[in-house]
Amino acid sequence: MRLYIETTIRADPAELWVRTQDPAQHQRWDLRFHRIEYLPKEDGAPQRFRYATFGIAGVGISVGERHTPDGSSTSALRFACDHPLSLIRAGSGYWRYRPGPDGVRFCTGYDYRPGWGGLGPLADLVFRPLMGWATAWSFDRLRLWLEHGISPESSLRRALFELAARLLLTTAALLLTPLPLALATAALALFLPPSARTPAARRCRRAARDATPPATLARLELP
Repeated sequence: MRLYIETTIRADPAELWVRTQDPAQHQRWDLRFHRIEYLPKEDGAPQRFRYATFGIAGVGISVGERHTPDGSSTSALRFACDHPLSLIRAGSGYWRYRPGPDGVRFCTGYDYRPGWGGLGPLADLVFRPLMGWATAWSFDRLRLWLEHGISPESSLRRALFELAARLLLTTAALLLTPLPLALATAALALFLPPSARTPAARRCRRAARDATPPATLARLELP
């Protein structure tokens, strides 16, 4: 099942393009990657890149259309990883940027083939929802950076602080209060919405509206 995530960001479309297309900035807000770097580009060829997550590296190619006839922009990519520990063997996806009166509707659609051989489909039952959550959380982290100037690093610290506070409150309630009150307190701590200045995956749309991949994706082939 193809993953789809969408958010609306009140920001200059050109600035959003830079924050998502510049590898140094992209790796700051996207939880899925620890490192992204462009490789030397040949004239007329798609941009090649290398990425890494938890020490597992892969390669990919991408091509962007900054201005299309309807005023939107798109970026398509293919990626692959032959590391035996990688849960993703190969995949493809796109980013789409649609300016509107309420901001830029920024969305992604992507799919991949699991790694791990015969165990891959089973592991993917857990991994795919985590990938969807990480993408949505990262999109909201990007939105906070552009709309409120909260750096990705500050967003992560806020999220970790809130998580620690929730866990501490839940633990204290379970240890120090009667069971009914403890369960009510734990439920409140775990399900209370995060601060408006803390990233939250729940703020992103998951039902596809721009699900058709750009035509450039079909022409992309990894060497």
